[in-house]
Amino acid sequence: MIVPSIDIMAGRAVQLRRGKEFALDGGDPIARLEEFSVAGQVAIVDLDAALGQGSNAELIRDLVRRAPCRVGGGIRDLDTARRWLDAGATQLMIGTAATPEFCAALPRERVMGAVDAEHGEVVVDGWRTKTGVPVLERVRALAPVVGGFLFTQVEKEGAMGGFDLTAVEGVVGAAGGARVTAAGGIATATDIAELDRIGADAQVGMALYTGKLSLGDAVSAPLTKPLPGDVWPTVVCDEAGRTLGLVWSTRESLARAVAERRGIYWSRSRQAIWEKGATSGNSQTLVRVDLDCDRDALRFTVRQVGAGFCHLNRRSCWPSEFDLADLERTLADRVIRPVTGSGTTRLLTDRALLAAKLREEADELARAESTGDVVREAADVVYMALVALARGGGTLADVRAELARRHGAVNRRPMVRKTSAC
Repeated sequence: MIVPSIDIMAGRAVQLRRGKEFALDGGDPIARLEEFSVAGQVAIVDLDAALGQGSNAELIRDLVRRAPCRVGGGIRDLDTARRWLDAGATQLMIGTAATPEFCAALPRERVMGAVDAEHGEVVVDGWRTKTGVPVLERVRALAPVVGGFLFTQVEKEGAMGGFDLTAVEGVVGAAGGARVTAAGGIATATDIAELDRIGADAQVGMALYTGKLSLGDAVSAPLTKPLPGDVWPTVVCDEAGRTLGLVWSTRESLARAVAERRGIYWSRSRQAIWEKGATSGNSQTLVRVDLDCDRDALRFTVRQVGAGFCHLNRRSCWPSEFDLADLERTLADRVIRPVTGSGTTRLLTDRALLAAKLREEADELARAESTGDVVREAADVVYMALVALARGGGTLADVRAELARRHGAVNRRPMVRKTSAC
């Protein structure tokens, strides 16, 4: 699988060759994250922090709230590591400070041992200091306490000249089941497919920035076992994870979907690429593409516009019960098209009324005792909260992302009563 990389220096996405020579300015990291996040997790590296010449922490805190990101660069004490986990980093890439004792003090599945090596020897301090430690020795020492490894072949980094597959196979074998991500010299879809075949992911920067490798080709590289016609089944879901339909993809349609960030598929009946909503107006924004565990099926997560995905003008090709997403869409429609006499419209347009109702319903829920009363009052609170969310321009997807970030935090907020100002 592909893991796009954003290396940051002085607030800009950059690429260095062999960790030393400035190669290119990749632009705004936020724009790069928007481009890359369709492929899944993105690796964010603070080069200034790694080199001890500054910090891009404020920018990176913004990035980890926008999309799933693994974070590395200059994380050399436990307080800093825990702050990044609290901020929403999905995983930490720990290099210089990666000792068994340090890593064991953190949640194992959230820690990657960053093993940076030059000609098989581990280097630290932003790749400037040799340690004399062989790669496999470091990997075996860390394997019991980390959930993954980032193995960088420093002498090949940024050169796009290929990588040592045998060396990566050695790390995969020594990792004890922890997933390995390889970096350095990876430049083609074939490289990514080969790494996936041996059980490793590919962290790629330079090849994506220069256009030598397209993100769509990188995403499709591990696909196997196509059905006749070189097509793969593609399950389409909304951001709540609800299935909208089943369609088909080819490598070409997938490349276009990723490049254009739209619901673009393959029609087996017409033997042609088609775009959802091109004629009906029920279009899709592509949020993310995932391959299944066997690499023979795809899942598109989309933001659906209009009546829905189904050609019968339904939300889904399968019957579905009412859920919060249905209520969210109704409220969003009321924001755009207010209805005279509607109570919801009054709440959306009268801030003071909405605030009063939120307090009222929350108080009634707090005082409810029977199961039936709790259910009814909880429904009132959820409804009022969704009205407030629609009025403020937020979405349930935003709320889920915030709850996921809090779920992943390692420092918990004290659950104490707030005192009101007099």
